[in-house]
Amino acid sequence: MIGRTLGRTLAVAGLALASTALVALPAIAQSEEKTIVGGFDVGPGGFQGNFNPLTATAGFTWLNTYYEPLVTYTADLSRLKGELAGEYTASDDLTTFTFKLADAVWHDGEPFTSADVKYTFDLAMNPESGSIFAARLADVVSVETPDEKTAVVTLKGPNGGFLSTITQLMMLPEHELASKPAAELAQSDWWSTTPVGTGPFKFVQYASDQFVELEAFDDYRDGRPQVDKLINRYFANPAAAVAALRAGEIQFTYAEADDAQSFEDAEGFTVIPGDSFVLNYIGFNHRTELWNDVRVRQAVMHAIDRDTIIETLYNGAAKKAECNYVAPQYVPDDLIDYSYDPEKARTLLAEAGWEEINGGQELPWLTYYNSPQVANIMAAVQAMLADVGVNVAPRVVDVPTYNGIVRGDDVSQFPLVYAGAGNGPNPAQHNINLNSEQVPPNGNNIMHISLPELDTALASAMSEADPSQMDARWQEVCRVVNEQMPWGSMWVASRYGIASDSLEDFVWTPAPGGGPFEMNPEAWDIEP
Repeated sequence: MIGRTLGRTLAVAGLALASTALVALPAIAQSEEKTIVGGFDVGPGGFQGNFNPLTATAGFTWLNTYYEPLVTYTADLSRLKGELAGEYTASDDLTTFTFKLADAVWHDGEPFTSADVKYTFDLAMNPESGSIFAARLADVVSVETPDEKTAVVTLKGPNGGFLSTITQLMMLPEHELASKPAAELAQSDWWSTTPVGTGPFKFVQYASDQFVELEAFDDYRDGRPQVDKLINRYFANPAAAVAALRAGEIQFTYAEADDAQSFEDAEGFTVIPGDSFVLNYIGFNHRTELWNDVRVRQAVMHAIDRDTIIETLYNGAAKKAECNYVAPQYVPDDLIDYSYDPEKARTLLAEAGWEEINGGQELPWLTYYNSPQVANIMAAVQAMLADVGVNVAPRVVDVPTYNGIVRGDDVSQFPLVYAGAGNGPNPAQHNINLNSEQVPPNGNNIMHISLPELDTALASAMSEADPSQMDARWQEVCRVVNEQMPWGSMWVASRYGIASDSLEDFVWTPAPGGGPFEMNPEAWDIEP
């Protein structure tokens, strides 16, 4: 049976897309080798064809089977623990972090050393590499290597979110990549043909848009994995993956709520539920004049009957959000209640002069979510907004297309988005989405939000070194988001995985972006 862990999420959500035509998988049916096949890049947290961890915003459930960070979260996302850093310490002022490295080797047999840590940080901070970490690590002053097993990272000021940030920074091999120009790495085929990591499984092959195959790494520091192969199959959507699960073609996949419910009493399967801790939000592109007046943004909130959507379309499996957080320690009591009030929405729009601002135009509403559930949610919101005079047209694209659009300059393509953003366990995660210094290519502030009061609140919270004051600092961020409405905070939904009972000691958490977290894939097993 499955050793399962119920988890929570944090991160920017991605949606896996793939061709339905399938080339021949490795011959595993008649083989004596133990093989686990899953849809690990399906649904939020997945990201089909994602191989370069420096550019990844999702897909860490899979990436973390062959790459590893210095530190990671426990499987319930409650605390940080060492991964490639066997031990780590932080100075009292949160400016110096010392990592004592585990005795690990790369898949090609070379030792993992502090030189690899320094190389990885330097590459991640170099915007020419295409790294999404360039702005996130901008306060790193130096990475020193006093010996092969010690790395010391010094920051220019306190940063309470630093350790959480580097849970997604996968260590990379200097001896493999240093000779390649940083500007060429973003598009290099090395990531999908001959990548080298330190994880329990090593890369074998990628069949374009169809599957990735890994094999057990015999020299893994915690012992050889229990299974011989891991295979990640790509699917067009969660429904296709669920069909493959029912047919016995795979042993695990993410599932939408309705599919998960249908498996509750199904023999041979276990449903793994958990809070997503990903905030779904309506993003206002602040580069357009449409949303300049806060009353327009507040009107959008009052126009949407979130309680009814949660009850009918989520079957109650979601929590309403009044700011960017729902974790109680970050939510103050004095927030504005954006209850459903279409008349108030019309009044706010009239006061702001919406008809003159908008001119009756229909606004494209961009998203990367392609599930039937989200289609129904967006249709419901579309009707509610139309009722108060805000006309939107949902447009669904795949993740690469979405990323290209929202990081581009053609604002007319995305005056409005429906997306997800990490919502815990680290509140500092939202700094990259809301801080005016984190606009692309530096960070993930794709809506180009620039609110001085919000920047001040974020800076205060990020630099707070006194643990007793941290919750209050993040409550102030919540309060400003609630008042200024840089985006429309909607809800945080539950998520589900479904696993075959043939799996043993299998751990999955519906974590933001797929994690990473302590899932110990070397211990996963499958009944013969």
